[in-house]
Amino acid sequence: MSAPVTDAREAGRRVEEVLDRLAAAGDREACTAAEELVRVLMDFYGAGLARIVELVGAPGPAPAGPAAEAGSPLARLLDDELVAGLLALHDLHPEDVGTRIARALDSVREPVELLGFDRSTGTLRLRSTAAAGPGGGCGCGSGGGAAPRAVEDALARLAPEVTGIELEAAAPQPALLQIGTRPQTPARVP
Repeated sequence: MSAPVTDAREAGRRVEEVLDRLAAAGDREACTAAEELVRVLMDFYGAGLARIVELVGAPGPAPAGPAAEAGSPLARLLDDELVAGLLALHDLHPEDVGTRIARALDSVREPVELLGFDRSTGTLRLRSTAAAGPGGGCGCGSGGGAAPRAVEDALARLAPEVTGIELEAAAPQPALLQIGTRPQTPARVP
């Protein structure tokens, strides 16, 4: 028996692998039954999670913005990576996608600026705000393009709506121009 999966991305990958193996075996009926089983389980667990959120969040109005005050049962659930990931996966997370994206970006040490999120494509646009280190700003294109793994993982857990990330490199900083005083020259005598 394998270890329990506590990461939504890893769980999805493993489910896809099993379904692909069934499809490769050529038994269409077994493959269809397996896909239905996955849907039924997702519906079942999703309904259970919805009920948990409803019970933990009651009584009172549904949380908006920051989902709940610190220390409340709902806030503790939302601060738990596994539970927050399950709620987001089942589209039950009480925070909107923008709030969850911000929460994910705040949870990592990668210096990025949020430029925008296109809901229709699932593309998140970020800009690296890391200061250029040695060799940085050389125009060679290094350091841009691929989002750091920590950012991808945090977004996969909290905002599965993000299906792609475009990372722009930090704008190069202009070179510092050193201005000094002109050396003194001896005065000429006429």
